[in-house]
Amino acid sequence: MKTWLQRLFDVRRDEVLPVCLAVLFFFCVLVALMILRPAREALGLRGGIDAVRWLFMGTALVALLVNPLFGWLVSRLPRLQFIAATYAFFACSLVGFHLLLVLTPAAVGVVSGQVFYVWFSVFNLFATMVFWALMADRFTLEQGKRFFGLIAVGGTLGAIAGPWLASQLAAPLGTPALLLVSAGFLAAGLAAAWGIARVRPPPLAQVPGEAVPGEGVPGERVPGDGAPGEAAPTIDGRAPIGGSAWAGVRAVFASRYLLGMAAYVVILAVMATFLYFTRLQMVAELGDGLDLRTTMFARIDLITQIATLLLQALVAGRLMQRVGVPLTLALLPLTTALGFVGLAMVGSLAALVAFEAAFRAVQRALMRPARETLFTVLPREDKYKAKAFIDTFVYRGGDVVGAQLEGLLGRLGMGLAALASVAVPLAVLWAALALWLGRTQQRMAAQLPMSKEHPAHTGGSRHDFPP
Repeated sequence: MKTWLQRLFDVRRDEVLPVCLAVLFFFCVLVALMILRPAREALGLRGGIDAVRWLFMGTALVALLVNPLFGWLVSRLPRLQFIAATYAFFACSLVGFHLLLVLTPAAVGVVSGQVFYVWFSVFNLFATMVFWALMADRFTLEQGKRFFGLIAVGGTLGAIAGPWLASQLAAPLGTPALLLVSAGFLAAGLAAAWGIARVRPPPLAQVPGEAVPGEGVPGERVPGDGAPGEAAPTIDGRAPIGGSAWAGVRAVFASRYLLGMAAYVVILAVMATFLYFTRLQMVAELGDGLDLRTTMFARIDLITQIATLLLQALVAGRLMQRVGVPLTLALLPLTTALGFVGLAMVGSLAALVAFEAAFRAVQRALMRPARETLFTVLPREDKYKAKAFIDTFVYRGGDVVGAQLEGLLGRLGMGLAALASVAVPLAVLWAALALWLGRTQQRMAAQLPMSKEHPAHTGGSRHDFPP
């Protein structure tokens, strides 16, 4: 008999454990991030809104510098080891910031706050990127359509629990202690990641005599090599992925499909940045108090997360299966176009909160799971290296473009109407790109031998993508 979880989210019995571990993993990662995010926003505003635009450029530069290091780790270490190294680095950084706050509180000022802002922004990108890269590597396209939305619920619950924990623990423990709490949740998430990688994938349509794919299982099949219907070669699931540290960058510029994903992410970042700076300006007009701004940012985050959770619970579980990846990806551009038109017409903080709640809810509940399925049809190296480049440097590059464009419109004395006149045509282009990406993914999936049966797709040429 199916449990309520299986009936509601179409999760099969042998998939329940890895899916629950994935939900727990994402929950821990988002708690670690959201405990600290309101403080990051308030610290960033200490230098003024123009300073935040320059911090975006600093974040993009740091993301570019870190990418080859991450690529080197992916090339040299097995999957669990480079994932552990990534989260261990950020956890140790949190401990370092904690010691700075406790031992030398007088040194904490505008500059140190800006350093934390840039560091946290990079932390945010890499923590979520590594999580979704593991999901795309661990599950098939068919599985991703069924329960990536459910897995995203874990992140939303973590994003709700993070600010709540911060409000409950800040007074008795002190703000510096929140950094240690965040590091603890990263450690718990890493334990869940170990479980996800070690649990053997469900034997879907297993070919007789084959080893079932999974981390640490020698003889793992490699879909993508050979003609459709033929048995694919095998690899050692414990071996490093190999390749060069810059392979991800080269892969993006060698493939129209990856370039399309990069363009999609750039437009997403530009739109999110337009909305972000609009929020900063409206909150800044409320007053100069650090506590007031932190509280307002936390309230906006809470409303956004609740809206996301409702959308995930009521819609996300089945939408991608029913309407497909192309239309699901196009929902966020449509929401963005309507939201900027409404914001230009009303122009109030309440309208902004409603727009941001809708934008973030669609982004996290629908668009993000759909976008992550785009990586499931890629070679394993691209799932980590090309994805890291797109989700970190390319995304932050879009932030820089959006921040400078929004600042230019502001210096010209043009308000929300001008912002909408730029955002709406860009959203139309964004929607067209979403449809193209989704349809290209469908053609690529049809060409992959046994693409539904085995999650560990690691082979195939990145130059064989259909036009």
